[in-house]
Amino acid sequence: MITQVRGRLVEKSPTEVVVDCNGVGYLLHISLNTFSGLPADENVVLYTHLSIREDAHTLFGFINKTEREVFKLLISVSGVGPSIARTMCSSMTSEEIQNAIASENVAVIQSVKGIGAKTAQRVIVDLKDKILKTFDVDAISYTESNTNKDEALSALDVLGFHKKQSEKIVNAVLKENPDATVEKIIKLALKNL
Repeated sequence: MITQVRGRLVEKSPTEVVVDCNGVGYLLHISLNTFSGLPADENVVLYTHLSIREDAHTLFGFINKTEREVFKLLISVSGVGPSIARTMCSSMTSEEIQNAIASENVAVIQSVKGIGAKTAQRVIVDLKDKILKTFDVDAISYTESNTNKDEALSALDVLGFHKKQSEKIVNAVLKENPDATVEKIIKLALKNL
């Protein structure tokens, strides 16, 4: 029904904004990614999704159409409501969500607060084909880099490092060097552990 809001940014917090459109203030619930992408000036355009339930009409705002489409796909999955989808969009970028689904990375999806193992698997089963078709994500390349990550994590585990700490550092290494080999990932991770 309401697909876009253009106006003056009146209030802003990490979870919601108020946009004044010709005298009417719209409260939009936003993700942290949208919050960090908001322009410095007052004029703003946000793409929206109106969630209608028995007890509430809630307007969600997004900085770009891709984030809105990912959000809509997420809420189409049974067990994933708008608040969990917004938390997921806050925890990861749209591209990271697409890559996690395309590469069937249950652990990454499950790392989002409110998503258990079954829901994470349901997200992958329901959305993998849609993500691959809609966003033209290459599943093979992400699976390959994922294998490097898994091998590096298991090597660090064998060396006696804590899994959570290792995973955090390996993720940071992969952000800076997405094409790193297993050996390079381990070497760089060891410097930071």
